[in-house]
Amino acid sequence: MIVRCTRKLLAFLRTAELGRAATSPASDTDWYANLLWVERSKCLLVTHAGTLFSAFVPDIRSYQLRPFGEFVVSVIRQQLITEGLADDLFGSLDSADVHVGKTASRSVLGCMNDMASYIASDVALCGGLARCDITDLNQRLRRLIHRPSGYVPAIELARRQARNGGFA
Repeated sequence: MIVRCTRKLLAFLRTAELGRAATSPASDTDWYANLLWVERSKCLLVTHAGTLFSAFVPDIRSYQLRPFGEFVVSVIRQQLITEGLADDLFGSLDSADVHVGKTASRSVLGCMNDMASYIASDVALCGGLARCDITDLNQRLRRLIHRPSGYVPAIELARRQARNGGFA
């Protein structure tokens, strides 16, 4: 599993070694991760490149992200289960097989920037991060439509993949 991180997140992780993901071409099976600032709190946004299925994690600390593979896999697995999807829908979620790389798709990053704006607006409407129901926010996030996905919500693309046997 390849997780393509923004420069901001790579600096936060202090990852010196990028591994094989640094040289591999972009794929629809990759995941992207970005560090966001919401109400002066560091937050993580993780997005699947092929479906734009996303997970938002508020108020993270650097120690929580170590080891990074375990953290990302547990977040993805939890969000898949929340949506009633198989935890292996996007292939094997093996925390020992997570490779960190640099971002490779401006399209995915653009969608993630749109999601970040949506998150900031939603949090403000809720009255702040402490009052925001993160489970509901994540579910709404997966129901947004984006041009690169053909204006189909991420949850629908994920469900289609589940009906077709997944990405494995």
